[in-house]
Amino acid sequence: MMVNDKILELKNLVKKFGNVTAVNDLSIPCIKRGEFLTFLGPSGCGKTTLLRMIGGFYYPSSGNIIMDGEIINDIPPEKRKTSMVFQNYALFPHMNVFENIAYGLRVKKLPRKEIEKRVLNVLGVVQLEGLEHRKPNQLSGGQQQRVALARCIVIEPQIVLLDEPLSNLDASLRVMMREEIRKIQKSLGLTTIFVTHDQEEAMSMADRIVVMNDGKIEQIGTPLEIYEKPTTLFVAAFIGYVNLLKGKIKSRQNEPLTIATDLGEFFNMNEELKGFKVGDEATILIRPEAAWLEKASLKRERNTFKGRIMSFTYIGYIARYYVEVEGQELPFIIEISNPGGRGILKKGEQVTITLPSKFHCIRT
Repeated sequence: MMVNDKILELKNLVKKFGNVTAVNDLSIPCIKRGEFLTFLGPSGCGKTTLLRMIGGFYYPSSGNIIMDGEIINDIPPEKRKTSMVFQNYALFPHMNVFENIAYGLRVKKLPRKEIEKRVLNVLGVVQLEGLEHRKPNQLSGGQQQRVALARCIVIEPQIVLLDEPLSNLDASLRVMMREEIRKIQKSLGLTTIFVTHDQEEAMSMADRIVVMNDGKIEQIGTPLEIYEKPTTLFVAAFIGYVNLLKGKIKSRQNEPLTIATDLGEFFNMNEELKGFKVGDEATILIRPEAAWLEKASLKRERNTFKGRIMSFTYIGYIARYYVEVEGQELPFIIEISNPGGRGILKKGEQVTITLPSKFHCIRT
């Protein structure tokens, strides 16, 4: 089979716990072989429940999990071609690194020499050579995470399942381990499904992201599609910061498209919005880094508005400004990179905001 062939399909999955529906009629028609897919959403959205159903730790209330064309709903975890890394790693404290990694191979009753060969090989992959005789309590958090990943991949599963495995690490180590996991996944060609509520993790690691909310899928797409072209207001607001402005399509006769809002008229050169008609309700999406901010100017141009700095946050590589725009109740959020080079604007300062000539809209 080719690398991009379908390996997994989720069809109309439902999972209920008593009167609570954790996963509600959810379908993903194609998860590709070798793909890194991320389930992203807030706590309680059903992403971990969905992952555990794929791994066989929960059975669906209804619907089907189809792997390589075979329904695997009733197959127990140890007989599925999947392997899971849990949030707390679930290492055996009385076993050393070698024994922890070898555990699954011994359950499968592989020959001793084959076990030793595989374990030593995977120790090299996860860069733990020389640590095979240490116990888990003698390892750092990053090293424990590598052991858990090694134990997962040493049995050569067709699908690797990762349940928020970085959540117990400090910020700098999380960034490093993101890169390590992605490098290992690519080098081995592992089909990987990763669960997280961290947007930056999802955006930096995934080939595709499945954004979930209340047991359902809001959108499936590449990180670029999810960020730049969200299809629902939930996705737009959940992924990063965004400024939302409600409006109505005023004119489609001549480009650019005109959208009337309480703030004034916006002009949009985005060719992808040709499906909108005059009178359609629409919500304008402006990402903070897409707007331009400067000291007040008397010159008035398209998509340019007057504002006043209400507050700002300095984060080193960016300054995040909260700007009152022409008397609107909610402030605009605008991010300026390299603020030290440009100079920090002060609270109360009068400014001019220029919005992009192309931006995304959602029909509302």
